[in-house]
Amino acid sequence: MARTMEVETTPINIVTNGTTIKGDITASGDFRLDGTLEGNIQLNGKLVVGDTGIVNGNILCQNANIIGTVNGNLSVKELLSLHTTARVKGDILINKLSIEPGAVFTGKCRMLDEVRQQQEAEARAAAEAQAAEEEN
Repeated sequence: MARTMEVETTPINIVTNGTTIKGDITASGDFRLDGTLEGNIQLNGKLVVGDTGIVNGNILCQNANIIGTVNGNLSVKELLSLHTTARVKGDILINKLSIEPGAVFTGKCRMLDEVRQQQEAEARAAAEAQAAEEEN
């Protein structure tokens, strides 16, 4: 009796070199950009900006491999990898960061843990201030 195996595949979207998209992109799967995007991108998957890829906009995704150019802010929930040829101009908010020698990054970098801790401290301070006000 033969057994069949079902393999779950994540959809991959590809924009090739020579293609320019003007507008925002939202996708549930992975995305590879070797062309140019004039807009924001939001993914539930992994983004790869290839060596000819250019993003002029903000990025929100699970993981990202930047080999090309990004002019905008990046928010990566898991791992951001900046390869040797990467050029990033913008602030990044990440969980984990990998930068190869030769990559260029201009902007601020914040870790998600740091942001969570700051938000929790602000919430505690606000709660303490409210409790003190109620006592008076």
